[in-house]
Amino acid sequence: MYKLLINKFKKNKEKNIRTSFLIPSLIGSFVFIFLPSIFSFFLSFFDWNLINDLKFVGLNNYLNLLSSTEFWFVFKNTIVYSLAVTLLGTLIPLVLASIINSKIICKEFLKTSYFLPFITPMIVIAMIWQWIFDPNIGFINLLLKSNIQWLYDTKTAMFALIIVSVWKLIGYNMVIFLSGLSSISSQVYEASKIDGANKVKTFLFITVPLLTPTIFFVLLITTISSFQVFDLIYLMTEGGPENSTNVLVYWLYKNAFEFFNIGKASAIAYVLFVFILILTIIQWNLRKKWVTNEVD
Repeated sequence: MYKLLINKFKKNKEKNIRTSFLIPSLIGSFVFIFLPSIFSFFLSFFDWNLINDLKFVGLNNYLNLLSSTEFWFVFKNTIVYSLAVTLLGTLIPLVLASIINSKIICKEFLKTSYFLPFITPMIVIAMIWQWIFDPNIGFINLLLKSNIQWLYDTKTAMFALIIVSVWKLIGYNMVIFLSGLSSISSQVYEASKIDGANKVKTFLFITVPLLTPTIFFVLLITTISSFQVFDLIYLMTEGGPENSTNVLVYWLYKNAFEFFNIGKASAIAYVLFVFILILTIIQWNLRKKWVTNEVD
């Protein structure tokens, strides 16, 4: 019996080695992702402040949440932020990638320069942009010769955060677009040039249609990540002024670790999860109407 097991192990040695490398990752995913997700769903039906005993409240956390004016205000902020970041964070990198993909000098330098903000820690970015947006000594106000209260005015705070978020995101999405552009045959561009198409028409009627699978991918991942924004809000505005930059994930954090309303925080997490899931399904189904050149 022992020899049989040894022989079987030797025959499946390569497969066993591959499996052994997956085990730590699977254990980590189970302990730090799967179990907390299940436990937080369980907690969303209870009233708990981390100290007292669990008190079952059923769907009250969800019903109170959806009937709260504060929830819909924060939800609106999240939608505005996500919509702006998704659109600008897709359009600007697409244009930049098309420019860099053409025959220009310093290609590698430009790629590195645009990608650096993405790999820079958010704490560093927050400190730099807080100085840039400073109403007294900030670079932008000095340049514009104005005294705009960027991060301290309810009318401009969200706009300022969108600028920072898009600036940080440009490099990553641009690299993805460059990868997609590299798969487009140069013969297509040569044919369009022979037909007399200028650069704008070539971009609109050749580059964009052939790049729609990549555009869809960028739109999808940017939408999901923008709805999960936390660190930028936490470091730069803490949801202020007057709740004007408060978003769902930051509000979840405040309910859980400042107000110790764990049940409500868990309910917020699952409302956000359901919304992102529905939005992703809608995007996935709508892709059939505008994504061309898609490989099944």
